[in-house]
Amino acid sequence: QVQLVESGGGLVQPGGSLRLACATSGRGVSSYDMGWYRQAPGKQRELVAGLTNGGTTTYADSVKGRFTISRDNAKNTVYLQMNSLKPEDTAVYYCNRLDPLRRVRWGQGTQVTVSS
Repeated sequence: QVQLVESGGGLVQPGGSLRLACATSGRGVSSYDMGWYRQAPGKQRELVAGLTNGGTTTYADSVKGRFTISRDNAKNTVYLQMNSLKPEDTAVYYCNRLDPLRRVRWGQGTQVTVSS
């Protein structure tokens, strides 16, 4: 079974940058449409960035122009480069498949805190 391990979160000041990584085990990432999701306290989990196996990307309006999703198929890893971070980006970030019917078990996520 595919396992997901997110990393790269931390505490950063507004305007700063972080790069998150999602390492997968099992079948290759290249065959999956993958997404990065986030859940802030008291809010529902939301999709922030998606990447199809054909290379098409999608972004939530709130992160367009600031976040970039990418993948390294050789490493079975999906990345989320986050620039110009804002306090409202504070959340636990998760990765998973885009298709809700094909999602695997959620990982533990990685905490991102944007604060001065």
